[in-house]
Amino acid sequence: MSETLATIHWRALDRDGEDKCRLARHEDGYMLVGHARFRDGTGWAALDYVVRCGPDWLTRSADVTGTVGGQEVRTQLTRQNGAWLLNGDVQPELADCTDVDFAFTPATNLMPLRRLPEVGRLSVCAAWLRLPGPRLDPLDQSYIRERGGLVGYESPQTGHSTQITVDPQGFPTLYPGLWQRVDL
Repeated sequence: MSETLATIHWRALDRDGEDKCRLARHEDGYMLVGHARFRDGTGWAALDYVVRCGPDWLTRSADVTGTVGGQEVRTQLTRQNGAWLLNGDVQPELADCTDVDFAFTPATNLMPLRRLPEVGRLSVCAAWLRLPGPRLDPLDQSYIRERGGLVGYESPQTGHSTQITVDPQGFPTLYPGLWQRVDL
């Protein structure tokens, strides 16, 4: 049985698309359930995702299913005894990862944002999932709380840095150039 804690709806700013996500308390942790629909260079994508976290907001498992550019996607990531498995195969290069980052949604920023102290910085390594593929690589990320509900974000591997606007639940409401919350 799960209890819904928050819901959010985003629209893409860099392409046609949207993403709807629900955060729920589930068993001894939390669960994100989302539905991303967008058009990219490969055509239309329809992806459903579930991310399961412990009470410490560290990712335990994640699933992505659907289609990207007409190709079926069935990806399962699990974390067992400190090792990450992709569809059952151990991924040793992800050993230091504590989170997942799905390149197609802002939802997966929630876990590190929930662990970010009120004053300070949080550095994490995420298992970065990109589609089609799947391509999975470690991605170093840092978050720093700033004034006015802003969080500074940067990743050295991608050279990307920005200021994300975050709501009280920890969801990004504006990820400049990529996603913006839609008020219902």
